[in-house]
Amino acid sequence: MAESDASCVFCSIAAGSTPAALVFEEPDVIGFLDRRPVFKGHVLVVPRAHVASLADLPDALVEPVFGAARRCALAMPVALGSQGAWLSLNDVVSQSVPHLHVHVVPRTKGDGLRGFFWPRTKYTDDQEMAAYAARLAAVLQT
Repeated sequence: MAESDASCVFCSIAAGSTPAALVFEEPDVIGFLDRRPVFKGHVLVVPRAHVASLADLPDALVEPVFGAARRCALAMPVALGSQGAWLSLNDVVSQSVPHLHVHVVPRTKGDGLRGFFWPRTKYTDDQEMAAYAARLAAVLQT
């Protein structure tokens, strides 16, 4: 595990060098909105340290990463009106950014998500993205 990888976009977001719609910041973990969400409010939970895969995740970071993912999932019904959440982690294969990240996606019965096909959507603009981030952040801070 490296503390940071200069070529990694998630390390750059964690360092504050690349802007993102942050949902929460903790000492070891950050959460921000996926720019190409499955559904609006889709959060990526990422360790601040550069960890490429689940096998590389130190035991000391298991609870911070997965605890944060759980808190995000529990916040979604309150913040977004979803009925629940879907959590997913691509490990090496299909990992679009080679930095461990947990997808936390708001779900509602009949939302159309089926199997492993992840249709993507877009936010109307940065303001809409920031509004979703703020709604989730407000619930996570309580």
